[in-house]
Amino acid sequence: MRLLRGRKTDKALYGLVGYPLGHSFSKEYFTEKFRLESIDAEYDNFPMPELEALPALLRDYPMLKGLNITIPHKQSILAYLDVIDRTAKLVGSVNTVKIQRTESGTRLTGYNTDVIGFAKTFDNLIKDTRGQYALILGNGGGAKAVKYVLRERGIFFKSVSTKKQKTDQITYEMLNKGIMDRFGIIINTTPLGMYPKVDEAPDIPYEFIKPSHLLIDLVYNPAETLFLKNGRERGARTMNGLMMLHAQAEAAWKIWKKT
Repeated sequence: MRLLRGRKTDKALYGLVGYPLGHSFSKEYFTEKFRLESIDAEYDNFPMPELEALPALLRDYPMLKGLNITIPHKQSILAYLDVIDRTAKLVGSVNTVKIQRTESGTRLTGYNTDVIGFAKTFDNLIKDTRGQYALILGNGGGAKAVKYVLRERGIFFKSVSTKKQKTDQITYEMLNKGIMDRFGIIINTTPLGMYPKVDEAPDIPYEFIKPSHLLIDLVYNPAETLFLKNGRERGARTMNGLMMLHAQAEAAWKIWKKT
C-alpha cells in the first residue's frame, strides 16, 4: 500500500497520522515553531484511514523521525510499536511515536503526551481537587489520558458512553439532575462538535448545567464548540483543548529531539 499525501523532503520530517485531519492545528503549530526557532525540519499531515498504511509511510519517508497519532488510532497504534513507555502502558493509548532507524531496522517507541497536555490544562483550572467529581464523555484514547490524570489527583469520575460496559461507566440516558448536580466537572473527549461538524454536541441534559460547573472540551477547532457554548450560556466555566494541544506538542518535541 503506497501512501497518501505528503511531500518528499531531505530535511528531518515529523508528522501527524490519523483520519480525518482537516481539523488539526498540529502542522501549523510545528511549522511556526520550526520557523521561529530556526529548526531545520518539516512537519506534514498524513491522513490515514487504516493503520495498515503505516509500514509504507515509514518506508517511503526515510527522513521521518517522529509522529503524532490522533483519532482514531491512539489505541490501535500499540500493535505496531517495538517499545511502549511506562506511562503510555498504564494509560493504554499512545499519541507520540519516536522513530529510530539503524542498520538492523526501524524502531518505534510510543509515548503518551496527552497526559502532560491535559494535566497542564486541568491544573490551570482546578487548584483544590478535594470533593471534586467528574464526568468523562467518551471512551477513546483521549479519555484514557484524562482518566489517568484524574486518578493521579484522586478525583472520582464516571465515564459516559452509549452503552454501559464497566462499573465506572454510565449511559447518556442515565444522566439526570441528581448526577449533574453531583458531578461538577464535565470533560468531552469525543470528536463531537469538531470542525467541520460544528453543529454537533454530546447529548447531555444541558438544562441542569449551573455556574458551579466546569466544562472542558479536548476539541480546539472551533475555539468554542457547541458543548462549551451550551455551558457558557448557563454560566459555567469553560475551556477548550488548545492549551492541551500546545503542551502535548512541546512534550512530543522534547521526546523526538533526544538522541
